[in-house]
Amino acid sequence: MKNNIKTRFASAFEEDVYNGLTSCPKHLSSKYFYDKKGDKLFKDIMDLPEYYLTNCEYNILKDNIQEIADVFWGTNGFDLIELGAGDGKKTKLLLRYLSENRIDFDYLPVDISQNALDELQESLKKELPTVSVKLQQGTYFDTLARLSDYNSRKKVILVLGSNIGNLLHKDAIDFLIQIHEAMSPDDMLFMGFDQKKDPQIILDAYNDSTGVTAAFNKNLLERINTELGGNFNLDSFGHWETYNPETGTAKSFLISSQKQTVTIKDLELKVEFEAWESIHTEISQKYDDMIVEWLANQADLKVTDSFTDEKDYYKNYIFRKK
Repeated sequence: MKNNIKTRFASAFEEDVYNGLTSCPKHLSSKYFYDKKGDKLFKDIMDLPEYYLTNCEYNILKDNIQEIADVFWGTNGFDLIELGAGDGKKTKLLLRYLSENRIDFDYLPVDISQNALDELQESLKKELPTVSVKLQQGTYFDTLARLSDYNSRKKVILVLGSNIGNLLHKDAIDFLIQIHEAMSPDDMLFMGFDQKKDPQIILDAYNDSTGVTAAFNKNLLERINTELGGNFNLDSFGHWETYNPETGTAKSFLISSQKQTVTIKDLELKVEFEAWESIHTEISQKYDDMIVEWLANQADLKVTDSFTDEKDYYKNYIFRKK
């Protein structure tokens, strides 16, 4: 419930939390999962046997590295701009190959988490010291506005991890349109899309038996407690996952197990929860070739190639401007 309507906020986090928890139904953005603890929890998720996405994409890059690098290569080098770089585990395969073959490129990792960028930079200094790295902290949408400044040579925009899956189709199209607007005629987009498959495999990937994914979702509430003076009792919220095979949409929720009131001091807000009321925290969209082609067409892009793993669980597509 909205007690006193707050109109001035100290940060985007404050504003988004306020708007999300005073909406009906309640929701919070998954982009706020990522602080130092959240980054560590997501690394743990990527190591889970149920979370197939990381290994599938890693194997796609490993098994097709030369062909992918050949497509990326420009006559006077290129800028490799990665949106949502994270720990760079998969990207390092590509960076190492490019570096060892003395291909001229600059690497521009983009991430909302400064902690993740700092850790990535440190690891690259140790593992790949010859790679030119230019960190870019911010959201995808903030950074895309600056990408068009990189137009002196070819740009390759890299989006791994099926990050586009966190967007509804309408928002995904807007995202692709912004990428299109930042691209010059010779540029390309290399993007991962998790594919539709056995629904149980998808559910297991986002609801592991060890509870790491639940802790990852609850870390959002912990951030509100720590950074905004909240008093969420994390034990009174459970994690729930759903998947609709018709739409290809997996959704994550935090469910209040009891009627309760949560106070968030910095927002001057009291949030009432009914028993079993939900907070929607994340979507993870799944795709097939037809949907990807449709999304590309809506953004005036075209698919020119794709790479898949041996089980066809996951695909990386190359897009160019029409």
